Amino acid sequence: MPPRARWLRSAGLIASSAGLVAAALPAPAPLGIGDPLFPHLGNPGYDVLAYTLDVAYPGVNTKPLSAVTRIDALVTDDLERINLDFTHGEVSAVTVDGRPAAYASSGEDLVITPAAPVEAGEPVRITVTHTSDPSGPADTGGWVRTGDGLAMANQADAAHRVFPSNDHPADKAYFTFRITVPDGLTAVANGLPAGRVRHGSTTTWTYRTRHPMATELAQISIGRSTVVHRAGPHGLPLRDVVPTADRELLEPWLRRTPAHMEWMERQVGPYPFETYGVLVADATTGFELETQTLSLFERRLFADRALPEWYVDSIMVHELAHQWFGNSVSPRSWSDLWLNEGHASWYEALYADETAGRSLERRMRAAYAASDGWRAAGGPPAAPEPPSPDHKISLFRPVVYDGSSLVLYALRQEIGADAFQRLERAWVARYRNGNAATADFVALAGRTAGRDLTGFFRGWLYGEKTPPMPGHPDWRSNPPRDAGSAPERG
Repeated sequence: MPPRARWLRSAGLIASSAGLVAAALPAPAPLGIGDPLFPHLGNPGYDVLAYTLDVAYPGVNTKPLSAVTRIDALVTDDLERINLDFTHGEVSAVTVDGRPAAYASSGEDLVITPAAPVEAGEPVRITVTHTSDPSGPADTGGWVRTGDGLAMANQADAAHRVFPSNDHPADKAYFTFRITVPDGLTAVANGLPAGRVRHGSTTTWTYRTRHPMATELAQISIGRSTVVHRAGPHGLPLRDVVPTADRELLEPWLRRTPAHMEWMERQVGPYPFETYGVLVADATTGFELETQTLSLFERRLFADRALPEWYVDSIMVHELAHQWFGNSVSPRSWSDLWLNEGHASWYEALYADETAGRSLERRMRAAYAASDGWRAAGGPPAAPEPPSPDHKISLFRPVVYDGSSLVLYALRQEIGADAFQRLERAWVARYRNGNAATADFVALAGRTAGRDLTGFFRGWLYGEKTPPMPGHPDWRSNPPRDAGSAPERG
């Protein structure tokens, strides 16, 4: 039976004096792809290929932006409905392949009923006209209100507070941004510039990514900003986005990025994207964030003279390292977060050791002493406990930072520094522009070392207690007491 005929039968169409009338579908309901930490995040039945996000900023960062989000996707299952993740905005129209579609909200899903079902193997274009509301508590994520405009902080599950999407890192896609702002403001987004057009008293800025990106890594900056350009290794275009008033204040930090990039390339190989830069926001978030090609930093990180120079330097390297670990190679589920944060913390610590004499071994020994407490408070590195429902950022606990870089230190101790570096370079090359899971890392580590490491990783990644440290039988982990707080980084 052809797919269309199957649908007609399952929909229960019946003849009546009014013509053909479809039996009612079940009430709209939120779906998910079964992520163990965010069960309603993401949606089954389609693969997003590209997003085009048009937003118009009204000039005040407390008022909703008007927006149109276009999603080009490939349908993977026959669908009578299409669920998108979306909340904190008002929808005024939806079309599917140019035809008006019915829609309803259920939980944090926008549930769309096309005029006709979509079939597996077909491309589909979904267009949603909506608002995007920057109001609300800062710690919920999505839009971040700055001193002169807006930025975005979507990790882990807040992109759908800004635009309708399949908001899970397992479904990466290409992005085009068209951002319309009043005169006097600058708009920047992920990727490279693709045009700028004036319309009376407003300007539309366009940007496109050249590599697929997870929704949680999307970035739009709107403000009274200056874009600072310079060249990185191999002529890589670097661009920093800073408050215009702070241009000179920040230059001593901005000019460090080329050396950071050269150092990271010596560790793991070529930078994976088309550009990179630092976005400095006049906002208090409590974290820095590795948004793809344009990492978000709080202004106070650079302006606070009480912070040691080596510390600020190493945090810049932490976010840069994420471009390889977390951005280019994205987690398959949020339980794989340790692969992002453990690696970024590892290179942060290694950089501080090599350039500022901040002992890596001393830091790892301190992490080992705290490790059992961290595991008791938040679960082991590869099986973290779910975040608090009303404070999703609580997922970012010490166990996923230094508690996970400790796993990498133990691995290097176990297989040797040469094999460890080969593994790191192979990891980012093999899974570039894609997704990978903990099991993939374990398997690649075993192949690189030439022996089965599943037993080693079982204790280090899933054990309630921290295993003995190879090469350091005298190291001890303290009994669980104070689990500490998460470091100020993303």
